[in-house]
Formats: sequence, C-alpha cells, structure tokens
Amino acid sequence: MFTVAALYRFATFADPQATAADLRALCADLGTRGTLILAREGINGTVAGTADAIDQLVAHIRALPGCADVDVKYATADSAPFGKMKVKVKAEIVTLGAGDLDPAHQAGIHLDPTDWNALIADPDTVIIDTRNAYEVAVGTFENAIDPATRSFREFPAWFDDFAAKLRDEGRSPKIAMFCTGGIRCEKSTALVKARGFEEVYHLKGGILRYLEEMPQAQSRWQGDCYVFDERVAVGHGLKQGHYATCSACGLPYPRDTDHDCPGGDADGAWPHRG
Repeated sequence: MFTVAALYRFATFADPQATAADLRALCADLGTRGTLILAREGINGTVAGTADAIDQLVAHIRALPGCADVDVKYATADSAPFGKMKVKVKAEIVTLGAGDLDPAHQAGIHLDPTDWNALIADPDTVIIDTRNAYEVAVGTFENAIDPATRSFREFPAWFDDFAAKLRDEGRSPKIAMFCTGGIRCEKSTALVKARGFEEVYHLKGGILRYLEEMPQAQSRWQGDCYVFDERVAVGHGLKQGHYATCSACGLPYPRDTDHDCPGGDADGAWPHRG
C-alpha cells in the first residue's frame, strides 16, 4: 500500500535551487516517487511512498521557511502511482503568467465544504471551474461555468472577457472558484480580486478535500475528479474512479467503454466519445 500526498504552499524561497537539491537527496534516500515543483513563490507537488517515508518528507517540507502550515491531502494507492521522482525548479509553482500576484496575501476567502455548499446553492453566486476542459469533462460542481481552457495560462484572458460581460450587465456578484487541490484557486482568486471583484471565495483544499469530507448524500459534486497520476480519477471518499488514460493522446476516458480518439476537438474540449 502506498501513501499519496498532494501538497502546496505559497511561501518565499530565497534560493529554490538549493532547496530543491536538498529535497532531491532526501527523496532518493526515502524512495519516494512523484513530482515536486519549487519556485521563489513556494512549493507544489504530489508524491507517493511508504507511510513512514511520506511522514518524513512532509516533516522536512514543514520545516522550510513559511511552510509550517503547508496544505497536505493524503490518499492511498494499491500500486505505485508514479514511475520516478522529479524535483523541478520553475518560475511559478503553478503557471498562470498573469504578472505580479501575491496569492499568499491576496487570495479569496477560503470556505470549508459545508460553507461551500451553502454558497453555491445561492442562485446569484457565479461558480467558476478553474481547471482545463478535459478535467471538467470528468466531473464538476452543478451549475459551474466551464471556461473551456486548454491550459491555466488561458484563464486570465478568459476571465477578462467574462468580467467585461458582467460589468456590461451591471453585475458584481459573489464569485466562487474551485480546482483540484486548491493551488490554482489561490492564484486565480488573487487575479479576480486584482481585477476589482471583492466577494471572491474558493473551496479550501479543493475538490479532493471536498470529496474526502462531504457525505455523498449531501454532495453537490457530479462525476469523478481527474487527478494527475495513475489513478486517473477519484470519487467520494477518494476512491479510485472509473476512468483510464488514452494511450494515443493521454486524456482520460470512461473505463469499459468503446472510445474514439480523433486527437482532440478543434476547441480542445474533449476528444473521447463513449
């Protein structure tokens, strides 16, 4: 049995290359597999290993500057969900390309699953799925808007167009945003607030925490949640879902169904048809 830890933290790393070198050595000693991404703005990644190895790795990360409260979501897998261990240094821990944002101090208001349910039940709340189109196709919250993006970099342009429409309608609604584990929402809600919207919220811990904590009978989630490992998708209780990965294009499709892979629709939305 493997323990899987998905984690991120916006913090300030003066020397991310040195921090990454230390983590590479530790991960090699612990035998963990997965990916960690570091930048001056913090750390992000998903790793798997024995329970003891993951405990040691998380303890090391919590000791890094500003990372004592790193957000970690745990799951288990029967087989190794990653083939090797990668520790990378990039310009951003999640690439939005929207310039100088400060998610550590400017992100939206975090809501737990119960408060989130109450917010999105309000018909005046605008609900935005910040993930990419192939992820949304696997599952999403009812009444959520799908920006139909191919990558997170496309989100700022989409939102600017959407914000212009809201302003043309004279609207400044409450905006509820969500993503897989919370990290994309830290940046996207900071972006939305920087664009002048005040009532901006996001789901604390993302969809994964929601599916872990929210009883299915009270859930407003529809479908499964795409994850970036060999589990492909998970459902309530973080149980493995009903999706496989297409060997031709790498996108998910429902297991035990015939599917057609034309290599992607013109809009990049969802190439597989059951």
